[in-house]
Amino acid sequence: MPAPLESVVIGAGQAGLSASFHLARRGIDHVVLDADAEPGGAWQHRWDSLAMVDVHGVASLPGSEPPNGAGPANTVVPAYFGAYERAHRLPVVRPVRVSRVEPAEDDLLLVSAGQRSWVTRTIVNATGTWSQPYVPYYPGAATFGGEQLHTHDYPGAAHFRGRRVVVVGGGASAVQFLGELALVVDDPARDLLWVTRREPIWRTEGFDPEAGSAAVALVEERVRRGLPPASVVSVTGLMLRPQEAAAARLGVYERRLPMFASIEPSGVRWADGTFRPADVILWATGFRPAVAHLAPLHLRSAAGGIQLDRFGTTAVADPRVQLVGYGPSASTIGANRAGRFAARGVAAWLDGQQQASA
Repeated sequence: MPAPLESVVIGAGQAGLSASFHLARRGIDHVVLDADAEPGGAWQHRWDSLAMVDVHGVASLPGSEPPNGAGPANTVVPAYFGAYERAHRLPVVRPVRVSRVEPAEDDLLLVSAGQRSWVTRTIVNATGTWSQPYVPYYPGAATFGGEQLHTHDYPGAAHFRGRRVVVVGGGASAVQFLGELALVVDDPARDLLWVTRREPIWRTEGFDPEAGSAAVALVEERVRRGLPPASVVSVTGLMLRPQEAAAARLGVYERRLPMFASIEPSGVRWADGTFRPADVILWATGFRPAVAHLAPLHLRSAAGGIQLDRFGTTAVADPRVQLVGYGPSASTIGANRAGRFAARGVAAWLDGQQQASA
């Protein structure tokens, strides 16, 4: 068995790069394994219409200024991440898709990716959620004769021109999609419908750093109890951006409640028999944590989530494991803070092991 690393970071998005930065500052020997061929994390996969004006100031990494370029976030942010990796000489190895993390001898962990493997004393899991889009089950979904797309695969508003679209979901992505689609469908009142399972929560006051911290704290409370994490937007609420004002005047944010009961070949039907024809169902229904590769470590609590400590990164079931980009740090609001706490958690474990062997 090769000499073990002190830590392996899995994922090179914002949370993973933040963790690597803080590990390096502490002199902790580690590598960062990234599934993508290029820098940028999930940002490189986002839709072209997500502009920097929408994300400016929330993607900054520790020890650097936020990206200030104009243009689509899926090019500006990856360029920023790549420059950051080079400037700080972070030990990123790519493309490496980790398939399994399991216990090894001498209290070590074995990280496997195809034919390659790494032995380590700790891991920082930063795989986020982008690779795990969630689409709820509805009767008849397989019979739908139109197109079903998820946020993960959103091709841009032009793809929907002249089509009848049902947008499902109560998050920020659904709000943005509706704002774009209202300008390309033939008749928004007839051809565009917003459906949510719950009443959307709108935010009327501004959103400052203090409000962001309060939102993160609410999500942290869930993971401290071992519950599956909720999205940060579920506690921050939704706001319309200036560019969505035109869509609001067209009435597209008057969502239909309750949810439809079934899907048919040419549309969706409610329990009361109401039918709405559709060419496309756009599922803006969120993502789930990408943690299947951690299953051999048995981290899940009886409540169904991975219980974390009071700092929000250390797995209670196995303190060798730090999770960033999970729960409260799945948003850019908490990612940098989580990277710092994760590095501290790794250092605490290594110090404890050193003292135990002395």
